[in-house]
Amino acid sequence: MTSDGQSVERLRDYLRTLKPEARAMLVTELERGVLRGDEAAGNEFVLQELRRTIRAAGQAVPRIGDAARLFFAPLEPFLIDDGADHKRVGRLARVSLEPIWEWIGRDLMPAEAKALSDDINRALVADDGVKAELLTRALHERAIQRIKETIDAAGADEKMRRRLVVQVGTPRAFEDVDSLLRILVLRDVLGDLARRRLPKHLRTFEREQIDQVKALVEAAAAQKSPDLAARKTDIFVCGLVLVMGRLALPWQLIRLATRAAESDDAARVAETPFANAVAIVLSEIECMVSELRVELKARRPVTSLLKGIHDAARGLRTEMDLSVDSPWSRQLAAIRTDISALLKAEIESTPGRVRRLLRPRPPNEIAPGALLDAIDVSDTEMLVEFVDACRSYANELAVNEVTARTWLELQHYLETADKGLLDALRQAGAADRPFRQSQAEAAIRFCRTVFGADYAGLLAKAAEIAVQTGTVERKSVRA
Repeated sequence: MTSDGQSVERLRDYLRTLKPEARAMLVTELERGVLRGDEAAGNEFVLQELRRTIRAAGQAVPRIGDAARLFFAPLEPFLIDDGADHKRVGRLARVSLEPIWEWIGRDLMPAEAKALSDDINRALVADDGVKAELLTRALHERAIQRIKETIDAAGADEKMRRRLVVQVGTPRAFEDVDSLLRILVLRDVLGDLARRRLPKHLRTFEREQIDQVKALVEAAAAQKSPDLAARKTDIFVCGLVLVMGRLALPWQLIRLATRAAESDDAARVAETPFANAVAIVLSEIECMVSELRVELKARRPVTSLLKGIHDAARGLRTEMDLSVDSPWSRQLAAIRTDISALLKAEIESTPGRVRRLLRPRPPNEIAPGALLDAIDVSDTEMLVEFVDACRSYANELAVNEVTARTWLELQHYLETADKGLLDALRQAGAADRPFRQSQAEAAIRFCRTVFGADYAGLLAKAAEIAVQTGTVERKSVRA
């Protein structure tokens, strides 16, 4: 390790020895220095290491922040870490905040945004939280007014709408700005609902808690205010998103809708303001499917995603009667069709990947000392585990038939291939033995998933005996 590397390790060791209170104080002082414009060497690096240590310890530390962070604070419960092009009801992509902030300061209200931002930063440096909050409210009010004017103008002028899209620069620019406006207008109502009224955790969302939460959301929507009256639907949507963030199982949000309708009939549910809960859950499922597509392409584990999609789809069909034709039943059917098509190709490719790795090869096709590619083996093992996971969730994912067929094919191939692999290992010479062993090791890994640990253990022992037997036989021949 270089001397620089040793210094970094010593710093990390030191930061780990600090008490949580000391870490928090150090972060606060360093961030305040950054806001003042201090350029002490290593400040940013120490901050980065501090935050990493704090995250590893599971410690929550309030950050001083800057004007942008305070400006966007009301949006925190509604932010998602997905791509900016993903559409989710009542949500805004975190990656969209920076371009929106730049748009506000560059195009929407440059002079006002700069003046107020500078004042906010000065208040933060002075540790005057009250003044910083008042200035942030003033910035919110100015931004709300200007955004309203811009959206109204863009709605009536296609050229101006295109200009807005270019200026903001996010894939869903108009929708992002509109979402920002809706949340900022309701920031006090939503803040009160989130901080003072809703339970922090809703572990078992049953009748008593459902009624309590339903009453709280209805009370928020019933507040008497000219601005809020026109945004009653927004209060329901944002309020439901807040509720979902506190549920152990997000799909349970559906229970608010069926409770409000006093029925699981889709038509009756659609007549209540809580019908937004169904739209939100369906949106969440669609987003999980998009994430599944990305993760499959990147060859990353997807078992938790499959479970999330399965649970949400099953919960939706269990809590509501979607047996008759309705927009929601058609949307869910389309989602399940999309999932099935996405998974089917991956499932059907798995036996071929296994056969390619384990197929018998004559010695003249094996380079001396060659091995199976370790990454290829790991990827194939992940695919076998993926098929196994699909078996558990096959019904809701609409892959029953293809999963059952593929699993039987894997079982049959591995059962017949194992004997050939052991025979080849027994007869292997010094040149091809490493490759035969790597094939046997791959088969053991696949069998652990398909047949269980006991079968894999027996196969491993058989492979060990095959190597020993082959060595003894070759020594006897030479003798």
